[in-house]
Amino acid sequence: MKRNNITWGILLIFLGILILLNRVYGINLLSISYLWPLFILIPGLCFEFGYFINRRDSGLLVPGGILTVIGLLFLFQTYTDWRFATIIWPICVLSVAFGLFQLYIFGHRSSGLLVPVFILGSIGLIGLFSMIYGELLPWLNYSLVLPIILILLGIYILVKKH
Repeated sequence: MKRNNITWGILLIFLGILILLNRVYGINLLSISYLWPLFILIPGLCFEFGYFINRRDSGLLVPGGILTVIGLLFLFQTYTDWRFATIIWPICVLSVAFGLFQLYIFGHRSSGLLVPVFILGSIGLIGLFSMIYGELLPWLNYSLVLPIILILLGIYILVKKH
């Protein structure tokens, strides 16, 4: 059997299962209200594949990384009814750092790229940590954080081997 026929056969079976789930169980996975992030994700993946197929223009990785991460984030958000939007928004900042870091890794390794990668990555990770810390851990007594950090830092300094 030709490879092309196998691909089309699998695609048609998958599409049929999605339509069947929609008709029998009311799971509307093929609605544009769920699939609109694909208009962001697919171009991002095309940029990514465009580089990895011919390995010539590493500049494709910047928009590819940004659009792929944002597309996956929005796809996740639409299927979770945007319940995590107040927590994981810093991933948007991290997407730019991801695209630039890909350019650094697969490009000419220009050290100048690491400055914005570090700045954007730090802002994104600090934002993500603070959102998770603030939203998911409200039971934590914030007045205890600084003394605990100081104690742990002191223990680290004492046991660190020179």
